[in-house]
Amino acid sequence: MESVDCLVIGAGIVGLSVARALARAGHEVIILESQDRIGPGISSRNSEVIHAGLYYPANLKKARWCVDGKAMLYEFCKNYHVPFRRCGKLVVAANEAEVEWLAVLNSQGEANGGMELVWLSGVEARALEPALSVHRALLSPSTGIIDTHALVLALRGDAERHGAMVALGAPALYGRRDGGGLAVETGGASSTEIAANLVVNAAGLGSHGFAPSIYGMPSEKIPPLHLAKGNYFALAKPAPFSHLNYPVPAPGGLGIHLTFDLAGQARFGSDVEWVNEVDYAVDSRRVDAFYPAIRKYWPKLPDGSLQPSFSGIRPKIARPGGSETDFQVQTERDHGVPGLINLFGIESPGLTSSLAIAESIAKLASIHGETSGLSLSL
Repeated sequence: MESVDCLVIGAGIVGLSVARALARAGHEVIILESQDRIGPGISSRNSEVIHAGLYYPANLKKARWCVDGKAMLYEFCKNYHVPFRRCGKLVVAANEAEVEWLAVLNSQGEANGGMELVWLSGVEARALEPALSVHRALLSPSTGIIDTHALVLALRGDAERHGAMVALGAPALYGRRDGGGLAVETGGASSTEIAANLVVNAAGLGSHGFAPSIYGMPSEKIPPLHLAKGNYFALAKPAPFSHLNYPVPAPGGLGIHLTFDLAGQARFGSDVEWVNEVDYAVDSRRVDAFYPAIRKYWPKLPDGSLQPSFSGIRPKIARPGGSETDFQVQTERDHGVPGLINLFGIESPGLTSSLAIAESIAKLASIHGETSGLSLSL
């Protein structure tokens, strides 16, 4: 049986960030990924937005991690040559009734810190974006977009430079107690058992599936999993906007908003579709609800200009589970299993928060001697 200080389950953005932080702290790390490439799940199917942090109440961990992670992510991009653009975002109130939502977001942004939000009148907002139909708006200058493919490559590269190893096509099957840690059985072409002082379950959509296979993990401590599918539709022509544009938040998500990638491709999404299984096919009929939602703030959206683009699925732990549902980071104190950290419900703003989440987990991993294991608390 192999042994290692730390075993990370899942090579998405969060898992790679955690592995990198642990490796940089001097721990021996192996990353298990069930697929044949890194970042195959949530990390490759999202809006690629670096969020500012205004959507989340200040008492939530993800509010703090989003704000801290945003600063860390911008710095990481500069240092590791990951393409990004700090384009800014307008949150739009189409009428007076929606202004109170902007006030809520502004208050949360002020409470969370780390951002400079600017109130705009309709005239001021249209001066920035003439195509908008807007009563008032909130400008978030620190919102940006990022190349997520380049990000996962950079995270893997730096983790490996500090000694971490990535095992692809190696699903984690089950875990059992082994001294002060866990022994994890892997599948794939080279199945083996790996003993680790610390196991971090960062499997994204698969976190809920792996957790019950760990001997001693209380089933009542595993939150329910609700799959929220979001569909995106691309604009067939160049968009007349330079900022991301968001309506006021909708139940379970952020409404049908405009984002674009670094190549300038404009996309609208996402709606919220509750599904029972992972299926990334985009139902073209769902576009019918997009046109009226978008025309509330862009009335000149041409008929027939939206085409199916892609979909993503969020692992929500509450339904509808909007911005007030926190990330769950469970340690031994929560579930009683030594050497195990479970990450549940790491959805938006998981990408923005990833480096801050990783830093927090690395602080939990404090090895006292060669065989005494890890002391975990949060």
